[in-house]
Amino acid sequence: MTEQPATWLGLDADAKPLVVAGFALGVGIGGFFDGIVFHQLLQFHHMLSSHPDASVATNLRLNVVADGLFHLGTYTFTIIGLVLFSRAWRFRPVPKSGRTLFGAVIMGWGVFNLVEGVVNHHLLEIHHVWPAGPGPIVLWDVAFLLWGTVFLVGGYLTIRTDSAATPAGGTDAVATDGSGSE
Repeated sequence: MTEQPATWLGLDADAKPLVVAGFALGVGIGGFFDGIVFHQLLQFHHMLSSHPDASVATNLRLNVVADGLFHLGTYTFTIIGLVLFSRAWRFRPVPKSGRTLFGAVIMGWGVFNLVEGVVNHHLLEIHHVWPAGPGPIVLWDVAFLLWGTVFLVGGYLTIRTDSAATPAGGTDAVATDGSGSE
């Protein structure tokens, strides 16, 4: 009887450090995208722009500070992801797979959208995706959650289709960078 490789979330356990690093990077990148695109470039909302207290919601200075603290958090996740990635890439059993890393980043971005969307848009209601946009506010908030779900599932499926990260690939799997290394 052959020994089954260790698994983690249906993946080869050796891929875990790379997936965790990519996940943290994805949370940071997802946050940066949200803050840069929705808060700054499109100016759809700020962190507190739908706060129940109108004096908070309309205070631009306070909202910009809250946006800055939000960016500090996304910056922190990005740095943590880079440190974890550096460590994972140097650890021999971890597959050197760009596909697994990419899938994990997309998963992290999806989880960012889901957590941020549920907490800030629905539970706390401190801001919404596009309150002045066409259609009901909830439409944009739900679309944000669907985007997160598609990213989470799509990222996981990207990793699962990478032979370097799946248990069926075993140690004979060829890395997706073409190096053929284990």
